[in-house]
Amino acid sequence: MRSTRQGFTLIELLIVVVIIGILAAIAIPKFQTTKGKAYASTIKSDLKNLTSVQEDYFYFNETYANAMGLVNFDGTDGVTITIAEADGRGWSATATHPAAFPLTCAVYYGDAAPLSPATKEGVIECQ
Repeated sequence: MRSTRQGFTLIELLIVVVIIGILAAIAIPKFQTTKGKAYASTIKSDLKNLTSVQEDYFYFNETYANAMGLVNFDGTDGVTITIAEADGRGWSATATHPAAFPLTCAVYYGDAAPLSPATKEGVIECQ
């Protein structure tokens, strides 16, 4: 009588595990850069939204808000925005996210001093 083989051999299972390991080693770094880009987009989006809120504040108060508590703005969870300078002539701010460290984005408007990495008025720059 002949016996029929059922199941997989140990060698076949090891080959499958090695192939899955190689595919995971290729895919995980690509996924990490995708998350970093998402955090950068979130930071930029919050700075753009802050720009709109600052303009609303200026319309009613004839000066820009120098603290986040003065404006009605709820940023994205984890994004830390710091208004560095604000008066009736302009404002500047930086933003970071702990998971995107060391990424910092900045923007300035009017006569406010440019913050690194921002070099052009109204343009959000990140480094």
